[in-house]
Amino acid sequence: MSLPIGKLVRVPLREVWKHEAYDFTQWLQENIEILNETLDLELVSAEREQAAGSFSIDLVAEDEGGMPYVIENQLEKSDHDHLGKLITYLTARAAKGAVWITPYPRAEHIAAMGWLNESANADFYLVKIEAVRIDDSPAAPLLTLIVGPSEEAKESGKAKQELTERHKIRKQWWTTLLSLPTAKSYANATANTSPWLGLSSGVSGCRYWYGVTKSTSSAELYIDKGKGHDETNRLFFDHLVASRTEIDASIGYSVLWQPLDGRRACRVRIEIQGGYASPQEEWTPIQEKIVDAMNKLQHALSQPLKSFSVAKS
Repeated sequence: MSLPIGKLVRVPLREVWKHEAYDFTQWLQENIEILNETLDLELVSAEREQAAGSFSIDLVAEDEGGMPYVIENQLEKSDHDHLGKLITYLTARAAKGAVWITPYPRAEHIAAMGWLNESANADFYLVKIEAVRIDDSPAAPLLTLIVGPSEEAKESGKAKQELTERHKIRKQWWTTLLSLPTAKSYANATANTSPWLGLSSGVSGCRYWYGVTKSTSSAELYIDKGKGHDETNRLFFDHLVASRTEIDASIGYSVLWQPLDGRRACRVRIEIQGGYASPQEEWTPIQEKIVDAMNKLQHALSQPLKSFSVAKS
């Protein structure tokens, strides 16, 4: 025999808690274990209206280790004002975590809380609050975790931060390199965040590139005339290889002749030790060396490039 099934009905929050601070916040203080079940935390000693400078925090609780958590409550749709308060309170109390409770979390605030979990050292929780009843039963709270911290979010945030730092330092690297008087052929180039900085050779499908990693710098000619031109790329490369002895001698650096088997492109490359992770006081001599290598590479390849281009036209 099946059990009778009641009808779940949502109740307007203001019918359950008429006032956000006097009713809902007080109820939450007295029933903090309901929030703990939702967050999988052990918050205790919840205190109302705690000071944060000239502001008052709805609730401040402690975890089992005595670390503070700030709790900001709303009975209306989430807004920028409460997000700002949450961050302000967390900072003022040097809290381990921040909990924002609202019945209507906006999409942009869900995204913001997710970003904070990736970017900050603290933990951020966004909780949706509803009130429900079954048939004529008393109203009951229904809390749903919308956003919470995770190891994956922290790792993702760390990776994004490292990427941002790499972009910043690479742009600084290119800005410094382009300021060198010897980098004349790149006078109109613009520093970017990429590991590559390119310049036309004047021959279609051939481009000069500076490259930089944490520990190496490079200057190269990259030959790639596009899809369906694998054979032309290799012919171009073989044409340069025919003058390899003279080219190597005129450059004076160790030159890597790379047909890049299995790939469409070919390249002629010079690589030296030292990159953007090198101490900044070492940047100038590293950059001067790779700029000199690029200038010599361009000079040595200029005539062979033109002669092959004319022969093919």
